[in-house]
This record gives sequence, C-alpha cells and structure tokens, in this order.
Amino acid sequence: MHPMPPMGNAAPPPPPRSWWSRNWKWFVPTGCLTMVALIVAFIAAIVLVVFGAMKSSDAYKTAVAQASAHPEVIAALGTPIEEGMFVSGKTNVDGSTGEADLTIPISGPKGKAKIYAVATRTAGRWKYSTLEVEIFGRVERIDLLASAEAENVER
Repeated sequence: MHPMPPMGNAAPPPPPRSWWSRNWKWFVPTGCLTMVALIVAFIAAIVLVVFGAMKSSDAYKTAVAQASAHPEVIAALGTPIEEGMFVSGKTNVDGSTGEADLTIPISGPKGKAKIYAVATRTAGRWKYSTLEVEIFGRVERIDLLASAEAENVER
C-alpha cells in the first residue's frame, strides 16, 4: 500500500518574524529623537561652558558690581538687580593680560537694561574704556566711569 497523500493544500507555517520586522515602527522614531536630544544636549553644554567662562571673568563681575551699586541704575531698575542669562561678547585672558568686550543683560522689578563693558587687562588689573548702562526705554546711557571718576575727585 501506498502512503496517503496529505489532504488539502497545507502550506508550511511562515518563518518567525525577525526582531527588526516586529519593532522597527517604534525603534526608528525613538532612535531619531534620541539623536536629536543628544545633539541638543551637546549644544546646551557648549553654551553653558561659554557663558560660564564669561560670567566667571573679573571684567564681568566688576561691571555687574559697579552697575548694581550705582544709584541711578538702582533708581531706574529697582532692587534686587539680577543678571540675565545670555551674555554676549568676548573675553580673552592670557596670564596677567587680556581684553573683554561684553554686553550683559540685567533687570530689576522696574525694568530691564544692558551693561556695555570694554576693558583691557594689564599687569593683572582691568582698565575699562567703556562701562555704561543702557536702560530700556531711555535715550541716554548711564556712564559708570564718569561717576567713578567724580567720586574719586571728591574724596
């Protein structure tokens, strides 16, 4: 006797699907978003390092201290005067010499302003050629250097 042929058209079961074919719909967007997040984090880290370096310079600290203590600036902005996040400009210090050209945003309860500071460092001391505060909504800037010179002459 002959063995009986199988009944019907029974096809072999399909091979199991691979991991990629089962999961690509969530893996591709997640992978892309992860790459975008890493790029954004890298850029943010660079920005924080650059702003941190500028904010830690003596030229920056002195300019903010001078503006924050000036009576005309206090009258225009109120207290407390706070530093803004995004400093623009450049600082270059090499040992006891250097240069700085900074625009520093500040604000108080009454308004906002920018400090413009241009300075050179010689023998470890900063000398400002420009140190002014521009109050938003006002035409004239407050010259912090003129005020400091007037105080030194009066003493």
